Amino acid sequence: MSDRDDPVLAWHAALRARWLPLASLPEVRKGIQALSTSYVERRGRLEKRKALDGAARRAAFALFYAPLHFLAVRGVVRALGAADPAPRAILDLGCGTGASGAAWALEGLEAEAAPRVEGVDRDRWTVEEARWTLRALGLRGGARRGEAERARLPGAGGAVLAAYAVNELDAAARERLLRAMLRSAEGGARVLVVEPISRAVSPWWDAWARAFAEHGGRSDDWRFPAELPEELRELDRAAGLDHRELTARSLWLAGAAREP
Repeated sequence: MSDRDDPVLAWHAALRARWLPLASLPEVRKGIQALSTSYVERRGRLEKRKALDGAARRAAFALFYAPLHFLAVRGVVRALGAADPAPRAILDLGCGTGASGAAWALEGLEAEAAPRVEGVDRDRWTVEEARWTLRALGLRGGARRGEAERARLPGAGGAVLAAYAVNELDAAARERLLRAMLRSAEGGARVLVVEPISRAVSPWWDAWARAFAEHGGRSDDWRFPAELPEELRELDRAAGLDHRELTARSLWLAGAAREP
């Protein structure tokens, strides 16, 4: 598969060139293990402000978890047909390093024709990294600091993405965001939420799934073969992990102008 066919290959090579001068491979391996432990201990709630302190953990997140999120979200978007037709713009809430929004934007399109991506995240470092990700993948857009639940959501022709982000919010912020997403979908926007597949880490999921279903949406659990770039597979093995498949769960609202 060429880099043109799969931009994650060239992107991951650029990530290695960006981060390995700042953290050695053994340090990255330890960072991956530390972040994995953080997810388990926090039952899926990764607080970026604390968890991503230090070059090793940031390198681990950028080099390992961000590409995994890209591949998982790309799989969900493909399965749902969420890029057919492409939205005009994607608002990526809790964008992290921008990988998830980029995955949706690039699906089925050349980069120069892809939707504009605008990321919102509370963390200064991830905002800067999201800007770099969009540039590296040749996408239009940007990222800014802000609260996901207070962002202005688009209407018809736009799309809202919250990937691995809703679980970071407290109950009041989640409720505010849910109401805003439902209004956005009623206005014609497409709305996609992606989280880890484990129900134990997201006790709010069932209530959100019911709300999406009441508005014509759907809830899905996904398992995709993990076709990882070789360098990513090596990091996976080095950290003692075994991503033979990528898993995720999603909530999807196609927008009032489209059939659910």
